[in-house]
Amino acid sequence: MNNSEPRIVIRRKRPRHEASHGGSWKIAYADFMTAMMAFFLVMWLVSLVPQKDLQEMAEYFRMPLMEAITGGQKNDAGSTVIPGGSPSVIPNPHLIPSRGDVHTEGDLRDAQRLENLKTDLERLIQTDPILQQFRPQLLLDMTPDGLRVQIIDKHNRPMFTTGSAQVQSYMRDILRQLGPVFNELPNSISVAGHTDDIQYASGEREYSNWELSADRANAARKELVAGGMDEPKVKRILGLSSTVSLIKDNPTAAVNRRISIVVLNRQAERRIDEQNVSGATAFDLRDMMEPSPASQLAVPGLPVMPDSP
Repeated sequence: MNNSEPRIVIRRKRPRHEASHGGSWKIAYADFMTAMMAFFLVMWLVSLVPQKDLQEMAEYFRMPLMEAITGGQKNDAGSTVIPGGSPSVIPNPHLIPSRGDVHTEGDLRDAQRLENLKTDLERLIQTDPILQQFRPQLLLDMTPDGLRVQIIDKHNRPMFTTGSAQVQSYMRDILRQLGPVFNELPNSISVAGHTDDIQYASGEREYSNWELSADRANAARKELVAGGMDEPKVKRILGLSSTVSLIKDNPTAAVNRRISIVVLNRQAERRIDEQNVSGATAFDLRDMMEPSPASQLAVPGLPVMPDSP
């Protein structure tokens, strides 16, 4: 190789990358502003929707996911146009029975009043020194008939004397604290007594759990009235014996012995009133079909039938 030949050196300039200016936060900020704009837009649109339509929207989002995906079953008895008529596994705070009745604005306001009463009772149970100590024995839930307040028995703290309707002192305190609260709404109440499955020695032939549950429900009514509740607010008294157990696998459990007080909604009150009217009407029709002997016409030539003894 000839060392006298010149050496050629080629220098290639490498491309230089610009340093990062940290602009990723701008994308995150833009996404955040877009989400906020969409949120306020939705809130504005919801404020324009009537109350009735908002109720139907709430029912839709309470529908179980699989029913929403498949379209659900339309409940013909209901007034909502949203598919999925079977009860949702998600609790509904505004339970109104679907019995073919029209859900009027009054019914919706009534449901809201009962929901507010539930909230007030929960707050009272947490703050009242008397009710606070009995908090584990007080169950509140919404039913198709209205707000249900259940006072359950405990093995070491029974509500009544064993086998009788004599109210224990702490049970009396609970009922007399609840009495004035029920007066805050115009709704009537229903009181039901429940027992366990343990039978009397005489069985069902003489004094049984049926009479005991009815007597305990009536004793609870007396304590509510003594606490300040108006007497006419009681719509009905029920003795259900052991037919409705909280723990079906253990019908002798202490929690099955309880008093259920339902603050009835407007539809439940109308249904009870209609049943009472239909019963009275049927009684009047029977009297018309079976006239008394004094009203029978005397036909000449025929003997007059003697009065039955």
